[in-house]
Amino acid sequence: MSLAAQSIASLRKQLLSKEITPTDIVKDVLASIEKQDPTLKAYLSVDAERALADAANADISKPLGGIPIGIKDNINVKGAPCTCASKFLAENYTSPYNATCVNQLHAAGALTLGRLNMDEFAMGSSTENSAFFASRNPWDTERVPGGSSGGSASAVGGDIAIAALGSDTGGSIRQPSAFCGCVGLKPTYGRVSRYGLVAFASSLDQIGPITKTVEDAALVLNHLCGKDGRDSTSLDATVPDFTTGLGQDIKGLRFGLPKEYLVDGVDARIRSAVETAITHIQGLGGIVEEISLPHTDVGIATYYVIAPAEASTNLSRFDGVRYGHRAENTTDVLDHYLTTRAEGFGPEVKRRILLGTYVLSSGYYDAYYVKAQKARTLIRKDFDEAFKKVDIVLSPTTPELPFKLGAHSDDPLSIYLADLFTIPANLAGLPGISVPCGFVEDGGTALPVGLQMVGRALDEVTLLRAAHAYEQSTSWHLKKPR
Repeated sequence: MSLAAQSIASLRKQLLSKEITPTDIVKDVLASIEKQDPTLKAYLSVDAERALADAANADISKPLGGIPIGIKDNINVKGAPCTCASKFLAENYTSPYNATCVNQLHAAGALTLGRLNMDEFAMGSSTENSAFFASRNPWDTERVPGGSSGGSASAVGGDIAIAALGSDTGGSIRQPSAFCGCVGLKPTYGRVSRYGLVAFASSLDQIGPITKTVEDAALVLNHLCGKDGRDSTSLDATVPDFTTGLGQDIKGLRFGLPKEYLVDGVDARIRSAVETAITHIQGLGGIVEEISLPHTDVGIATYYVIAPAEASTNLSRFDGVRYGHRAENTTDVLDHYLTTRAEGFGPEVKRRILLGTYVLSSGYYDAYYVKAQKARTLIRKDFDEAFKKVDIVLSPTTPELPFKLGAHSDDPLSIYLADLFTIPANLAGLPGISVPCGFVEDGGTALPVGLQMVGRALDEVTLLRAAHAYEQSTSWHLKKPR
């Protein structure tokens, strides 16, 4: 097995035993990128010279010493482009600083390698909204890898990255991880500093890892968390060792299955795979019971009021004055703003800015935005009640399999539904993880299915314990694309 196809835990053992060096790993990842990325199109840019120089100076005594990690292109890395997969930032923007999470990874000895494709400004569920090109699913390159962190998931699932960072606003880590057969973890809101993450919807955004195994997710999360004075929403909470629960059994752990989730509209083959996984969890000693999250049906509508409203505000800074694209030959100030933004943003971003501006406008604020915030509170209270009975909430990660490129390009509403099961955790600020739970034959291709587990706020240790116990008792995570 190539080094690029191995887990962080495996590579660290080989580094410490002097079997390999960080340069060996980086060279192998670069060779894999050169061979496979022309097909997968996961990377927007790769600075090989910088990665090799960093590998030569890596300190393997540190916890992530010598491990290269890919970075979604909305997270700032000093001296590297940060385009957010948008024409707006493609021409002349190079990041002058590191995001806090990048500084933390560097402090742990990790290397940053490559900028990974995404839906423009993280708005989308297929990576088809990238202004540059669509990424491909490593299990079937005619299909999407999911989104918005589709480049990150495609790279990890396709073994051209050891691990990657993504961002999750409504499922953008978990959904592509399910589509690409990876592990994707969205931490509790506030666990990880968002300083240096280009904001989409500030009350929902969260940075997290996409990895090959649950253990790797825990290893990376160990070096992402903590209070950051540059992000007022980061939590001043104790940061445990997230690996402490790994290897423990789940006997007596209580799992809730929301009756509102396994409904019509979920692909029957996904439903069957998830039901098999639930039976497997019961076999491991987990106690599974039906619960109710009665406001599930308003989750999508609530999200698509709050997220566009916050996006319309956050993206108002892109005006061609301070940085980014600037239209030429405009006639006056108003023409400058209108032409610059019309040229710089893609169709999906424009759609969400228009929607967000509308729901915040005079006369509609109370009718839409305030009402959505009230609905959000009800969704959070649903989880509060559920966690009085259970420790983990189970569901499919996605209601459908990875779809063909272009299949939904004329129907954005159908793509919005791809986040049906992931959005509630963002609205409630809860941690969630997707782990592979089976494969489904579709059109002659075996496609991965994801099982989502959602835990209590700040209880990632229990979440990772449950996910690890399930993963290690199955072989789904060991399968590789052909």
